[in-house]
Amino acid sequence: MTQDLARIRAFVQVFDSGGFSAAARQHGRSKALLSKYVTDLEDYLGVRLMNRTTRKLSLTEAGEAYYREASALLQQLDDLDATITDQTAEPRGMLRVSAPRNFGETTLAPAIYEYLKKYPKVTLDLRLEDRYVDLVDEGIDVALRISTLADSSLIARKIADMHVVVGAAPELLKQFGTPKHPEDLRQLPCIIDVNLQGQSNWRFVEDGKTISVPVNGPLRVNSPLAARKAAIMGLGFVVLPSYLAEPAVFSGELVPVLTDFLPTGQTLQAVYPHRRHLAGKVRALIDHLVDWFATHPIH
Repeated sequence: MTQDLARIRAFVQVFDSGGFSAAARQHGRSKALLSKYVTDLEDYLGVRLMNRTTRKLSLTEAGEAYYREASALLQQLDDLDATITDQTAEPRGMLRVSAPRNFGETTLAPAIYEYLKKYPKVTLDLRLEDRYVDLVDEGIDVALRISTLADSSLIARKIADMHVVVGAAPELLKQFGTPKHPEDLRQLPCIIDVNLQGQSNWRFVEDGKTISVPVNGPLRVNSPLAARKAAIMGLGFVVLPSYLAEPAVFSGELVPVLTDFLPTGQTLQAVYPHRRHLAGKVRALIDHLVDWFATHPIH
């Protein structure tokens, strides 16, 4: 059984690393031994799992199916081992975390780096990108998301409250006037961040009910920082998370509008896959972030 697991783990490590040489460097094993393990596994199964060329390594159709199941099996075994050792041991090992780029760079980084100082035996793989990340398929241990939980295959824990700001440059307000109601935005230039939930349909609350206002404008962009810059330059109204809006509001570059109609209830959540055993390093990170943001509120 031990030998079987070694072969399976070698196969997964080689593909995750992108090749035999890279896997050998990362895991401190010889390239020859990894190659032997993978070949032995293929011989045992009676199918080819990998297409080997000098330039690229890829999986066969059978290899893709086997990789998915083998990765899940190894993760369960690793989680089980971690559960036993985590009861007494200090968090350790690789921790893969996903978060939105701008939030990660501006607000999350100090919190998560403090975690690394607290637990020096943990190695962090921090992935900052503005796209939907499939935690299971991409091997992510925990993702920080600013939203409400929609995927029933995931578990979420609230980290902190969040809110949004609608604003515009003073010169734009002089030109068009200050909107009194969200519906006024239909006739006004708006900067659309395509990463925003709803994109060009902005959500507000009136008398306890959610209203959606379709907006248009001179710019669609997939970066809240770029959207903020466009708004500061007077190109249109913008919806921004508070942690990006507040510096521009404080400097006077943006003026908040429609504050009485802004939705509440949005939160920063730590999201992780359903697993019977939650690794101690993940639990320690989530606990740390809850404590951190309790004393460092997100403005």
